[in-house]
This record gives sequence, C-alpha cells and structure tokens, in this order.
Amino acid sequence: MLLLFDGAFGTYYAQVYDTKQLPELANTMYPERVRRIHKEYIEAGAQIIRTNTFASNTISLDMSWEAVQDNIRQGYRLAHEAAQPKNTYIAADIGQIPCENQADRERISKEYVEICRTFLEEGAKCFVFETFSDVEDIREAIDFIGEKAFVIVQFSVNQFGYSQSGLSARKLIQCAENIEWVDAVGFNCGVGPGHMQQIIRNIRFSGKKMRTALPNAGYPQIVSNRMIFDNQNIDYFVKKVCDIAADGADMVGGCCGTTPEYIRRMREQLSFVQPKKTASVTRVEEEKVAKKDSSFFAGKGEKKLIAVELAPPLGSDDEKLMDAAHLLLKSGVDVLTFPDSPSGRTRADSILMAEKVARETGMCVMPHICCRDKNAIAIRSQLLGAHINHIHNFLVITGDPIPSVMRSSVKSVFNFDSVGLMHIMNDMNEEQFVETPICYGGAINQGRRNLEVEIERVKKKMKAGAAFFLTQPISTKESVERVRRIKQETGARILCGIMPFVSLKNAMFMKNEMTGIDVSEEVLARYREDMTREEGEQAGIQLAKEMIALTEDFADGYYFSFPFNRVSMLEKIL
Repeated sequence: MLLLFDGAFGTYYAQVYDTKQLPELANTMYPERVRRIHKEYIEAGAQIIRTNTFASNTISLDMSWEAVQDNIRQGYRLAHEAAQPKNTYIAADIGQIPCENQADRERISKEYVEICRTFLEEGAKCFVFETFSDVEDIREAIDFIGEKAFVIVQFSVNQFGYSQSGLSARKLIQCAENIEWVDAVGFNCGVGPGHMQQIIRNIRFSGKKMRTALPNAGYPQIVSNRMIFDNQNIDYFVKKVCDIAADGADMVGGCCGTTPEYIRRMREQLSFVQPKKTASVTRVEEEKVAKKDSSFFAGKGEKKLIAVELAPPLGSDDEKLMDAAHLLLKSGVDVLTFPDSPSGRTRADSILMAEKVARETGMCVMPHICCRDKNAIAIRSQLLGAHINHIHNFLVITGDPIPSVMRSSVKSVFNFDSVGLMHIMNDMNEEQFVETPICYGGAINQGRRNLEVEIERVKKKMKAGAAFFLTQPISTKESVERVRRIKQETGARILCGIMPFVSLKNAMFMKNEMTGIDVSEEVLARYREDMTREEGEQAGIQLAKEMIALTEDFADGYYFSFPFNRVSMLEKIL
C-alpha cells in the first residue's frame, strides 16, 4: 500500500502569512493558522500529516525546556484536531537540533529522548525523524521509543548523495536499516525530485524496512533572505515522484516548496502507478574485489611497532625535517607520522608533508588528520588526493581548539569529531577505496579525569573501524597503569607514546603549556637548569627506556615524539 505524506508546512506557512518567525511558534501564538494548514493538506489527499514541531527544541526556539514541551504538546493536539474525523495518520515530526559544539552531543541526545517522551505522553503512534545527516544523536531516542510506535528516519543529502556529516546516502540507509526499532528509511529535503530519484536508484535497500521519499519542489532562489520556490514545475515534480513510487517507495510526499496543490496533483496521479517488476533500487551485488593491505603494520607479526613523529615546519623551510627523515631511513622505523597543526597553530600541511617524505625516502608515512579546520567536503577531497598519492595510513583526531587570541579572526569548523570522521573513512573504504582501503587509527588520552569515558571512546572508535591507537606521552607509573587497563578492557592495538624530554625547560613547557601530557615532579627532578645538551638528552633517553620496560608486557609498539625533531636519540633508546 502506497501512503501519501503532506507537503512542507514551514515554507507554505511563510508563503501564506509572510512572517519572519519560525512556524513552530504558531502552535501557541496562532493555533488557528496551524489547524488551517493541516486541513488544507488533508483535503488535498494527504494520508499522513506531520506535526508542526520540526524545530521544537530548546536551541532552535531559544526557549526553556518547559516552554518547548508546551509547544510540542500543542503542536500534536492541533494536528490531532485537524485530522478528525478523516482518520488521517499523524507523524510526530522531529528535526535535527543545531549543534556546533561536540561537547553538547550528549545533552542533545538526551533532549531527543525527552521530545519523544512528550509525544508519547500525547498518544503519538508514529514518529518521523527528518532532515538528519546521520543517526548517532538519535539512537538513544529511537531505542527509547522501541516498539511503542512506528519510527521513520529520513536523511538529507546533496545532489551528489552526501549529507552534511560527510556520509553517503548508501551508508546512511545502511546505518538506519541496522537499527532494530526503525520501521521505515528514506530521504527528504536537500534535493529536488530528479536528483532524489538518481540517488535512490544507486542504493541497494535490504527490503526489511519501508522506503520513503519526500523531495523538495526544486531548488530555491534567495530573495530578501527568504527561500522562494518556483511553483510552475508541479507536472515535472509529480511525474518524478510517481517514478520513485514505481521504483519501490512505500511512502512519498513533499518537502520544502511543496504546497497543498502538489499533494492534490500527486494524489490524482499516484493511483495509476504500478510498481516495476525489476526496480532499479535492487541493483546486483558488487563483484568481490581482492583487497590490498597497505597498513603500516601489515606482515609485521608480533614485532613491536615503531612510529616516529616529525613535526612539519612553522614556515616554508623543511630542511631539518627532511634531514631527520633521511636519518631514520635505516633505523627500522615502521611509520613516520606528521601532526596536523597541533594547538590550532598553522604548520605545513600534514598530508603534503607526508607525501614529500614518502616520495624522497620511500618510507611509510602516516599524516594526522583533524576535524577542526575543514568541513566534510574538504576532508573527503583531501583523502582522495592522499590516496591517489599512495598515502593509506592516517591518525584521526578531533583537533585542539583555536587559541582564544585568534578566535575573533579565525573560526573553527567542526562538522564532526574523530569518531564521525572515522565513519566517513569507513564509508569511503566501501565505495572509493575498495581495492586498497585506507587504514586509520585514533588517539588515546590516558590522562582523562574519568578513565571510563576514555575506555568507551576507544570502543566507539574501534567500532568505527580504528585499527590502532597512539597514546599521549607516558612518563609516570600511573600513566602506564591507565594504558594497561585500556588495553585489558578493549584489546586494542596500542602504541605507547614516548617523549624523551631534553632539558628542564623542555619538560616544564610540556607540563604547563601542553594539555594531555603528564609530567610529574619526579620527572622534573631528573633535570637541572645547568645541564649540557648531552646530559639533557641522556636524561630523556633514560626516561624513555624506563617507560618502555614498564609497558613491554602489553604495548604493541611505541610512538616516539622527539623535541625539536632530535631523532638521533632513537638509536640510543632502542
């Protein structure tokens, strides 16, 4: 049975009432307007109407939770009133809560749960999560709903089939279909009907969930800061949606720009739609491809792995770094790593620096890649370019924040954290890098105050495909025991961080200026202000040897970071 959704409440409300306010505010301010629009869509033939609550959350409405809760309750009641006595289905509509700060993710996940709780208390039997870019923030809410209601999850992607979080349409559907309590999956918003049809036809659905498709009327023009849609394309829109229905969609409707007239015309035409016997959405399985393992630890067996960090220069002179790289050629190092603008300060690009070192030395390289400076499009482009240049290993980090003194002129870009970026890499391995997948790992901050949180982060990263981990520098027995526990509880491949401080000044700087690096008073006591360079290096070498001895029983290898790229110390340590 094919079901017809309504059209876009928000854009139609703005068109009719020419208001600059969010339409959700009308739930309490102008309830008669809300009832009227719902009834127009029902009279046009909509079998499912969405509550006027897409942006009913504390961030979008800038209200207290109590006021938002009242808005949600009123929104559901108005839809229920409009649906009588037509027996129209009502979908509790939940949109993506805006969030730029990754630290707020847990709070937002809890708010989704409370939104769902409020709807359930009003008697909601159907939920639609729409215009989402991934499912991570709503997993808890979906589990909370469970079998108490019918759950629809719809994603928004661009015309190339990627969401704002960087995931492909195929990956998004796969993730949603793997959630037990999700009953229907599909797309809404983002693109017009032609692009949505193309995107859907390139996805292999499991057939276990119903499919939905609610495209925009087309692509808008921005006039006086308002989205204006051309309503002259109704015939084209209806034809494309009918084609999508024939391809196997179970629920169709409209998103931005679609008015009751779109729904009326769709209602007239959909009765003539016959599903195709061989729908293109059930494409054949891809041929099995032999994968090449290009990870830096491939074929190394039980060998203790050695990674050495080379910090890209602050300027354009890379002579010292290249000298260090050439010095390490015969050292038995398994991989050279290159940090990505640590502490939010500009350095030479880690991927380009890694490419030059690999080209000139032939050594295996692993640039760090952080989520701070680039959006999903830029990061995907970088990964494609790196892969073309035979760089297949990456350390994925969220990235340090921009220094406060620079925030007035430089803005951070955090589309996702390190786990989100790993999901993108996993997605690209399944699509672009099938023959030679990239290998990526994560960082471990064993100094985190709550070690349980860090252990859960490691497990999340492993679930997202992380194949190895590099720890923050270890310099105390307490740090050793914390990493040992992480190893015991996760079974992760761990390279323990080793930083041989070369002077009292160097150790003091790391203790006071660098977050996540534990430098105890006992470590500081190893150094004197009047030490020669040789004495300072010897103290660092001795510290490194002691940390290696303490971790030898569980470490899978070591990740060396030498102050000022003094890599000549490595031979004396090993």
